[in-house]
Amino acid sequence: MPSVVGVLNIRLYISDARTLKDKRRVLNSLLDRVGNRFNVSVAEVGRNDYCNSAEIAVACVANEAVHVGRVLDSVLRMVRADRRAVVEDHDVEML
Repeated sequence: MPSVVGVLNIRLYISDARTLKDKRRVLNSLLDRVGNRFNVSVAEVGRNDYCNSAEIAVACVANEAVHVGRVLDSVLRMVRADRRAVVEDHDVEML
């Protein structure tokens, strides 16, 4: 049975972050909640040195592309609902 891997890349703007410490506080909370709620791997993958922006990646593995797509859609909805960060852009890759 083949495995399906989906990767969701999200670019975020964090308006209230004045320092990298402020940014990390928001990101760590968001990454922990996403990982725990959806059982996915999630990490900051870009824009590490910017106070107000970040790029995160979420990876999901399953045996059906439909399931992976649903999980990644749910993750994106949850991130969009968080008022501490604004989703500037996103893209999904299925492997």
